[in-house]
This record gives sequence, structure tokens and C-alpha cells, in this order.
Amino acid sequence: MANVGTIDRGLRFAAGAVLMVAPLVPQAAGLFAGMGDWKYAIVAAGAVMIGTAMFRFCPAYTLFGIRTCEIGTR
Repeated sequence: MANVGTIDRGLRFAAGAVLMVAPLVPQAAGLFAGMGDWKYAIVAAGAVMIGTAMFRFCPAYTLFGIRTCEIGTR
């Protein structure tokens, strides 16, 4: 049962990719230097966003009754 639409899916994938890569790129490491181990939480959040984009299902959307895809899709 899909509840993530096409635009939402693209935005989730792009934001997830940025969140996964940014803390690990040396040029951006200065932005995340003061965060300590929290930068790994940012990477994990990016992985969750990419996962929800790939599976087109967001558990939080289910809890709140949100649906960004069309009815009858998938």
C-alpha cells in the first residue's frame, strides 16, 4: 500500500541523498564538526528517507492519515 506520491518521493530521495553524503564529504565536514556523533544520526535519517522513497511507504504518514499519492495507484 503506497502512501508516498511521485513528487514527495523525488524530494525524499534528493534530501536523503544530501543528508547521507554531506556529513561525510571533507569539504562539508566543517559544518558538522561540532555535532560529534550526531552527524551519524543525520546519515541515518537520510537512509530512512531514501528507504521510504524506494518503498513508497511512510509509517509516519499512516499514523497521521496523510497520503500524497493518488488513490488506486499501486
